[in-house]
Amino acid sequence: MADLEKGGSPAVDTPAPARPQAEDNEKQAIAPASSSSSSADSSLQRLDSHIQVKKSEGQQEDELSHLPENEREIIRRQIDVPVVDLSYWSLFRFSSTNDLIFIAIGCVTAVIGGAILPTMTILFGQLAQTFQDFALGKITSGFMQSEINRFTLYFLYLGIGEFVMVYICTVSFIYTGEHIASKVRESYLKAILRQNIGFFDKLGAGEITTRITADTNVVQEGISEKIGLTLTALATFVAAFVIAFIKSWKLTLILMSTVVAIVMITGGASGFMIKFSKNSLNSYAEGGTVAEEVLSSIRNAQAFNTQDKLARQYDGYLAVAEGWGFKQRALMGAMIGGMMCVVYLNYGLAFWQGSRFLVSGDANLSAILTVLLAVMIGAFSLGNVAPNIQAFTTAVSAAAKIYNTIDRVSPLNPDSEEGDKLEHVEGTIELRGVKHIYPSRPSVEVINNMNLLIPAGKVTALVGASGSGKSTIVGLVERFYTPVAGQVFLDGHDVSTLNLRWLREQISLVSQEPVLFGTTIYGNVCHGLIGTKHENASEEAKRDLVVKACIMSNADGFIRSLPEGYETNVGERGFLMSGGQKQRIAIARAIVSDPKILLLDEATSALDTRSEGVVQAALDAAAQGRTTIVIAHRLSTIKSAHNIVVMTAGRIVEQGRHDELLEKRGAYFQLVEAQRIAASSENTLTETTDDDEELKLKVTRSRASGRGMVPIDPDDEAIHDKLNRTTTTKSKSSVALENRSQDDKTEYPFWTLVKMTAGFNKSEKGYMLVGLGMSVICGGGYPTQAVIFAKAITALSRPPSEFDQVRKDANFWSGMYLMLAFVQLIAYMGQGYCFALCAEKLVHRVRDQAFRTMLRQDIAFFDKEENSTGALTSFLSTEATHLAGMSGVTLGTILAVITTLVSAMVVGLAIGWKLALVCTATIPILLACGFLRFWMLAQFQRRSKAAYEKSASYACEATAAIRTVASLARERDVWNTYHGQLTEQAKVSLISILKSSSLYAASQSLMFLCMALGFWYGGSLIRSGEYDMMKFFLVFTAIIFGAQSAGTVISFTQDAAKSRQAANNLKILFDRKPEIDSWSSEGEAVPEMEGAIEFRDVHFRYPTRPEQPVLRGLDLTVKPGQYVALVGPSGCGKSTTISLIERFYNPLAGGVFVDGKEISTLRLNEYRSHIALVSQEPTLYQGTIKENILLGGDRKNVSDAEVEKACKDANIYDFIMSLPEGFNTLCGSKGALLSGGQKQRIAIARALIRNPKVLLLDEATSALDSESEKVVQAALDAAAKGRTTVAVAHRLSTIQKADVIYVFDGGRVVESGTHFELLALKKKYYELVKMQSLEKTA
Repeated sequence: MADLEKGGSPAVDTPAPARPQAEDNEKQAIAPASSSSSSADSSLQRLDSHIQVKKSEGQQEDELSHLPENEREIIRRQIDVPVVDLSYWSLFRFSSTNDLIFIAIGCVTAVIGGAILPTMTILFGQLAQTFQDFALGKITSGFMQSEINRFTLYFLYLGIGEFVMVYICTVSFIYTGEHIASKVRESYLKAILRQNIGFFDKLGAGEITTRITADTNVVQEGISEKIGLTLTALATFVAAFVIAFIKSWKLTLILMSTVVAIVMITGGASGFMIKFSKNSLNSYAEGGTVAEEVLSSIRNAQAFNTQDKLARQYDGYLAVAEGWGFKQRALMGAMIGGMMCVVYLNYGLAFWQGSRFLVSGDANLSAILTVLLAVMIGAFSLGNVAPNIQAFTTAVSAAAKIYNTIDRVSPLNPDSEEGDKLEHVEGTIELRGVKHIYPSRPSVEVINNMNLLIPAGKVTALVGASGSGKSTIVGLVERFYTPVAGQVFLDGHDVSTLNLRWLREQISLVSQEPVLFGTTIYGNVCHGLIGTKHENASEEAKRDLVVKACIMSNADGFIRSLPEGYETNVGERGFLMSGGQKQRIAIARAIVSDPKILLLDEATSALDTRSEGVVQAALDAAAQGRTTIVIAHRLSTIKSAHNIVVMTAGRIVEQGRHDELLEKRGAYFQLVEAQRIAASSENTLTETTDDDEELKLKVTRSRASGRGMVPIDPDDEAIHDKLNRTTTTKSKSSVALENRSQDDKTEYPFWTLVKMTAGFNKSEKGYMLVGLGMSVICGGGYPTQAVIFAKAITALSRPPSEFDQVRKDANFWSGMYLMLAFVQLIAYMGQGYCFALCAEKLVHRVRDQAFRTMLRQDIAFFDKEENSTGALTSFLSTEATHLAGMSGVTLGTILAVITTLVSAMVVGLAIGWKLALVCTATIPILLACGFLRFWMLAQFQRRSKAAYEKSASYACEATAAIRTVASLARERDVWNTYHGQLTEQAKVSLISILKSSSLYAASQSLMFLCMALGFWYGGSLIRSGEYDMMKFFLVFTAIIFGAQSAGTVISFTQDAAKSRQAANNLKILFDRKPEIDSWSSEGEAVPEMEGAIEFRDVHFRYPTRPEQPVLRGLDLTVKPGQYVALVGPSGCGKSTTISLIERFYNPLAGGVFVDGKEISTLRLNEYRSHIALVSQEPTLYQGTIKENILLGGDRKNVSDAEVEKACKDANIYDFIMSLPEGFNTLCGSKGALLSGGQKQRIAIARALIRNPKVLLLDEATSALDSESEKVVQAALDAAAKGRTTVAVAHRLSTIQKADVIYVFDGGRVVESGTHFELLALKKKYYELVKMQSLEKTA
């Protein structure tokens, strides 16, 4: 009690986090109000220093430097993340034995498949020799024909071998890639789930989503069929050079220089590419966090019209990422150009040197040809390695981020088996000398040297201002954090020696903002059974326990009235339930396992009086015989506690029972006074206790007499009536609903998608054209090469008598090769630069546009299950990247291929049309294979996308609610469900892998058959004397190269499949016109507003739950400047009324009128600019306090004075000034670094800065303790002056002064009047007041 002088009567709100991760500054009190004026100058200087500095590692240390070493160590252990050095092989860390066997088989077949290709050069050389011998008359035409037939058969065998090898290889790699990637996904989720809570305080919410969706996909690409393709290419390279060395080692050695050059080019470039790709990924992850914050609080963004500002913030991150992406892609282009250049230089060298060896007799034509072709094929195959290298490098950089979480040793690991498990738990909790500091804000001591005994089986209540450390105690008992000093004991055992999972299984936590998971109500309550003896009980026994728990928590009534009862899905984070309903389900979940210790962290703050009364009775019953720690802002709920502990600034000020503390007239007495309701007369407040007694009796009685008499909310009864109605008497709502159309998924024609994509690159038209021009030049390289090639061969096959001429010709054609090499280098570099620019601009614009379009949608869009925050965030990160496949790069490749094919055919037909026609006939076969593979992949893509998105969204939902998952010890359960979803997906994809691979294999092997055909027919033409060697080689090589390059475009189709799908999804999004369109400028302008609001016979149901009526004929009038309060049980339509005034939804029937105009006829943004909303859970974004407040202002130039005035009006100015960085203090992700009270007042300042005509308060103070509430309420009362104010309140003391109070029940207004008029009526309102009134227990 020594602290009494320091904090005996806390009159100032000492604000700070109501939620553990951010219990707040006790140091706040340092800057008393008086100092604020003297520091005004300095604070103004502080206001404009608007630079956010990311703390480097060194500064991180500085933050901790004021702490002793051991405390520093404890904090560091909770937030440090190891840096993992990865090699490519570490990607396979999670492969099973089977995977390794498949990979081995894949590798062997890939190598054999690769080696088959160059063996063809031997056949080629032999055939050329045969042709030459025939030309020189060394063999007869009959013998020549038999030789040709023999070689043609060899070609056929090679083709069959190639098919089998490629098929096995592709299947093995795609299968193992999927399998290992899903292992990585699972391990990542497992790692995330076992991290301590401090780790998450430092992590952006979108970051986990990005890792699970985008980054694991990148890893999968790096370990799938690209390995096969790379190995095949390498094997081809090696085999080719082996053959070449056997044929002519001298020439081959000279040509080996090519390989050195190519390796140097790729090696040099890929190092930089990894770096650029890492940086780009980083910026996107930060942008993802912004997007996730905004999407998860979309109502707020729409109410304040902040979509544009927030989108600009997101855009900032995209711009940084674009820069890095551009560097990476441009470098890639230069690298390929360099390689092509080297290859052509190599040809020139071969002919020049070959002609000298020929003259000196060191090599014959056959050897030169085989070596040349072998080196050519070898070099080309190396070129195929390059595009895949990129996939491997990005896979490694994406994996680094995933693996450093997987390898992080969590200091509080719920998955480990270490620690004792006590045989028997009494439930005595003791804190001895505990000091606590949150790792995310090391400068603040939340609890200092606290000693507290919580006796077993008793109810201990913690009360005090927000930030006094109440929730921290809960966090320490649950072991979410490790205290930096002191110990917490359970039954005399230090909790740090106990098994963490077992400890959490003994404790049930009901928190202030309950989180439900996106499954059925029954499923949610069952989560409470995890880790108990009932976990594996029969379905029957479980259902019995669940129903009992729901009856206890007063939830059974409303659940049974739902059409699907216990099987009703609650939606993502339980958003389909009202606050009270969520809370009751959460309480059922907490008590279903009959825990030894019950922690209630403001469990009833979100409930209205009636639910609260019944839930409180349920909680009182639930608390019997177990250790219960209650944190309550509403003191009426803890009158009966065995011990009430009053806390201020992390210290205990006084403790005792309700009556004892009232007699002391100390801190507690003042808190009670603050909450006293002014009753009109003495007698209104009599019989309070009897009333509570009666309630308790009712509950107990109903429990005794079976399920029939559960106290049911009247709105629930009304639902009964609604549901039992026959279909003939439909309500207005259901009639209106039938006329609404459903959105369908559309498949757009390909051309439309191309036009859309091109639209994003409009301003880069010039670059695009240059890029396409360069592509044509690139494409022309192959046929030009064929002409030079044939000419050179002809030159070399002259008889010895003309050797002088041979040297001359060889020199000339080698020079032509030199020219070709440099033209190609310039073309590839130009193309790479232009397309890199276009592609990155495209991705940037598409992301920006997609994000803005999402923000444009109406709230109904976000209520749908498929549009959960996780799904939309991952949509942003993956779809835009895939779309890049439809941009210039792919177009350029296609154009280059078309140029190659067309010019090859033209050259061929001009020189020798017969052979050209036969060879050309084979091209469609190759292209058809490519198309089929494209089509199969698109199918594959559609299916896997949906499956991974669902599982990713599930994982994101779990990680976003990590505290709830941890307190329920649900980690294994979450992981098992996720594992199940992935296993399901793997089965489905295996079948499609088997199909698509066969077509791909065909496309590889048919090349041999085409060659066989060409040689066989060409041979016949030479035999009959129609063609000479020059003609044959020119036509054959031109068209075969053409076919080969057509083969390379096939490897690009994979991206095309993804991008087509992505383009379609984006087009659907862009074309979706919401019913309530925040972009539209239609409707009447609203230059100013009086603020008269009227509801006329409004009927409404939520679009996602059309069977559940919410408002049924609501009539309501608010005069300008009036303060109107809406009260009533939860789920009766109060918050819905607020949503309708904000026009988040349109009513199904009836209308909402403001100033006599129906609001759907007004211009939406102008209309909303006159309204400000302060909701129950205030949403703040990452950024400084000042930035958050400015989001409220519609105008560009809000002066600092206005910001200060808004803050003073909202009663937060002094607090902000007391922070070391003042207005530039960062709020943390979702405002996590501030307490509930502080967040709420910042939200009020944000609302006031737009100087609204209409102020909507949706339970703005329900989450606050009495002290902050008093301050915030004073701020609200001041704010309401001269404005129309509509307030939804559960706590009636906050709205006694209202001009009119409307009492809702079952979607209608049942009574209205002032506080005293309604009390005199002695009906509904009277009953609500009595339940809440706080009097000293008699």
